Amino acid sequence: MTEDRIYNVLFLCTGNSARSIMAEAIMNNLSVGRGRFRAFSAGSHPRGQVHEYARDLLATTGHSVKDLRSKSWDMFAAPGAPVMDFVFTVCDDAAGETCPVWPGQPMTAHWGMPDPAAATGNEAERRYAFAEAYRHLSNRIGIFVNLPLASIAQLTLQQQLDQIGRPAAASAPGDRAGTAA
Repeated sequence: MTEDRIYNVLFLCTGNSARSIMAEAIMNNLSVGRGRFRAFSAGSHPRGQVHEYARDLLATTGHSVKDLRSKSWDMFAAPGAPVMDFVFTVCDDAAGETCPVWPGQPMTAHWGMPDPAAATGNEAERRYAFAEAYRHLSNRIGIFVNLPLASIAQLTLQQQLDQIGRPAAASAPGDRAGTAA
């Protein structure tokens, strides 16, 4: 891996309406992705639309939402699809499913978190669940984009990708997650 190339990253979830969509938008934000990454998102059973709370949150936090859409992961396993360097599952359901064979043998990791679309309560409580998912994703992506990809051995990189997805790594006070976003 070299620092001068753009890496393709795919975020997967079952419905591709909230977590994976937010991760795609966060990563594609130039201030976060530092221009080194191009992010995509997809779902095993896409809902066909972006959840309105995810869209609202992304828009109010300065992300472009005009090109965001819910799509199937099959399109990224098809001939002619962009070759992925990294594939991250952000929900437990997608992590447990049999994924397509990704061209190029990308590095994979599971960065699961609760589904904000499944949150209950009043509107403020449900929107808070989206804000929490956004915060966790921002922290994890912030850690990831700051890894020195060109100088890390592949096994060490895989271990670090797995560590980013562990809850303690993403939210422990004083660790890199708290300063990356």
